[in-house]
Amino acid sequence: QVQLVESGGGSVQPGGSLRLSCAASGSIFSINAMGWYRQVPGKQRELAASITRGGVTNYADSVKGRFTISRDNAENTVYLQMNSLKPEDTAVYYCNAAVLALGRGWNDYWGQGTQVTVSS
Repeated sequence: QVQLVESGGGSVQPGGSLRLSCAASGSIFSINAMGWYRQVPGKQRELAASITRGGVTNYADSVKGRFTISRDNAENTVYLQMNSLKPEDTAVYYCNAAVLALGRGWNDYWGQGTQVTVSS
């Protein structure tokens, strides 16, 4: 069984910062790409940022220059540093990982989601 556990969400004023963390645990052989997605009510879940095992990153245009994704392969953890937050960044943020797990092959796993609210 593989679990992704997120932490670090909360409420912040516009211009503020938050750091999200997501730790993968379980019978994990390897993790390939990891990413952060976000979703607001009534809209599809969208990619905010992703990172390969080798550290190649990809960002949505709306977060470029403000968000930074990083990972610790030894700890099976991915981070999202969010700076200069805007009200339109308000969403539930979900962690995603492509995981090779014991007896399960490669599968995509999702965290439970963490709420980020940007409001004055």
